[in-house]
Amino acid sequence: VDKGSTVSAGLFSMCLRCVFAAHAVTFEVTDGNSTCIKAELSANFSISYNTTNGTSVARFVLPSSAAVGSSSSCGGGDVPPELVVMFGAGHTLALMFSSDGLLYRVANMSLQYNLSDTATFPQSSSSRIVSVMTNVSEISARLNSTYRCLSSMSVSLSTEVNITFSDVRMEAFMNRANLSTNESVCSADQTVTTTAPTPSPRTTVAPSPVPPPAPERGNYTITNGNGTACLLALMGLQLNITHHSKSLNKTVSEVMNLQPNRTTASGSCGVPRATLVLSEDLTNLTFTFTLNLTTQKFYLSAVNVSAFWPDMTDRFVEGNGSLNFLQCSVGRSYMCSAEQMLAVVPTFSINTFRLQLQPFNVTANRFAAAEECRVDQENMLIPIIVGAALAGLVLIILIAYLIGRKRTHAGYQTI
Repeated sequence: VDKGSTVSAGLFSMCLRCVFAAHAVTFEVTDGNSTCIKAELSANFSISYNTTNGTSVARFVLPSSAAVGSSSSCGGGDVPPELVVMFGAGHTLALMFSSDGLLYRVANMSLQYNLSDTATFPQSSSSRIVSVMTNVSEISARLNSTYRCLSSMSVSLSTEVNITFSDVRMEAFMNRANLSTNESVCSADQTVTTTAPTPSPRTTVAPSPVPPPAPERGNYTITNGNGTACLLALMGLQLNITHHSKSLNKTVSEVMNLQPNRTTASGSCGVPRATLVLSEDLTNLTFTFTLNLTTQKFYLSAVNVSAFWPDMTDRFVEGNGSLNFLQCSVGRSYMCSAEQMLAVVPTFSINTFRLQLQPFNVTANRFAAAEECRVDQENMLIPIIVGAALAGLVLIILIAYLIGRKRTHAGYQTI
């Protein structure tokens, strides 16, 4: 959060409001008296998850009680504006915006959902908090205009998570209190809707099998010409690929853990780009990291995969060169102990476990001080809040006991 912005709850002075509108929820982020983000939207969530009896799909809507989270920010300097929406039992939807001076867009969308919420995920076999994210190039508008999309628009954050938005009116980088009357209309609102053809059986996706256990954490190092480490990575990786199964003759989602003892690492170091290539048998995975020399932050900008697993009919080759994941200040390492899902393309995503990486400015062959991901920061707050609440409860009981004891003694007189 920008140090100049605060939240009205007392932690910061930023004013955050959430009011219910017809068929949509309205969110507003302001810094002082200036509104920087305003959004009116409806959202329907569809999340596939593992149960004690197999798999199930949770379907729910963004409730009217959803509220703007304290980590929302108007940005400033190298901090992009971000709308963070909190709802339900520990669920979070976040939209991060960027601008090139002519257009603004939702650069990243992430969802954090809590599988221990039994009302939303009944009979879930896990109680962990899952975080998924993806780039969203479709949501963009001219600066000083309102993005409008009343039609339904689906965003796939992973093979398991899909969000359908509708009745959307939204603007970022605002310089006024209300949404602009000048609108940038999405393509779906500009065209006549026609009935989509019924998909063939070949494109039917089979239910996801029970995923393998969390992968082993691998230690990957890239060195420069003189043998000094220039890129460090500690992480467990799990690959999710949707492909056509030759044994089942249908489209399936398959999950595979990358095994460090069978994986070789190669790559290159440089400014502003560094690469890490991991190869295991017939699977090749390439990470490209980019250093923004203006903001002095690095991020995962591209991922490419080539895989030919036993049940695949053809070699699977996919990639995305316009990502903006795992952002961190140069001279520090990025750390995220919680599981994260990085949605590369609709048919390919990566789960990361106990991740720490540093692709630039490595000194003495070891990681620099870490910047923790948002999920880790929020998970650290929970025991602190619970501990403070328990301490307050103990203090109240102690005070009540002392008052009661004093009154009891006051009832006796000396004869």
